Amino acid sequence: MSAIDPLSDDKIIESWNRNAAPWTDAVRESRIETRKLVTNRAIVDAVMSRSPGSALDIGCGEGWLARELAGRGVNVTGVDVVPELIDRAAGAGGGTFVVASYEEIAAGKLQTKVDVAVANFALIGKESVDGLVASVPSMLNEGGAFIVQTLHPVSAGGDEPYRSGWRKGSWAGFSDDFTDPAPWYFRTIESWVALINESGMQLLELREPLHPESGKPASLILIAEPLRR
Repeated sequence: MSAIDPLSDDKIIESWNRNAAPWTDAVRESRIETRKLVTNRAIVDAVMSRSPGSALDIGCGEGWLARELAGRGVNVTGVDVVPELIDRAAGAGGGTFVVASYEEIAAGKLQTKVDVAVANFALIGKESVDGLVASVPSMLNEGGAFIVQTLHPVSAGGDEPYRSGWRKGSWAGFSDDFTDPAPWYFRTIESWVALINESGMQLLELREPLHPESGKPASLILIAEPLRR
């Protein structure tokens, strides 16, 4: 059997399968400072700004966002490729949870239509993400929206050149329980906008939530909707 490319979508999945348990603990025990201070509220506010009755939480992990939205009256389906994370999400409740890869979602496995499709720090790959985003318009009700929260390219880019490409992962700042960090595909703001446009959507709003202490962007949020034909 051939080794997995260390800079690939397959490697991302392998890493998250290994780190499902410590990730669940980190999220549920509010150990991630930026999430606690800024980004959790930012994504909830962005989704609720659309007043959705239903939502698809893509890359839902252990299900915290689904639970938050369900508590606000939203009917949520959460989907993730990692079976252990889906088990943990289902155990905590708040929605319907399904194991599926991004390729399977793009191929129509879910057969669902929702008011909002949301991906919160979940679009870190390349080919699988490209295909998934292209399929989003088919999963949205009339007037529906696609909402992405991701690492802010300027603050997360480090000292490397500002251009799209694979980067090595890191668990810096996390506990020693985490191993084998997932790589991620760095996208510039321009490339995010291009991906949305190429997928038959238009960008309606771009938000840059600021860290209350550093004053620097803690994330990038993009809100888009399908082009009207």
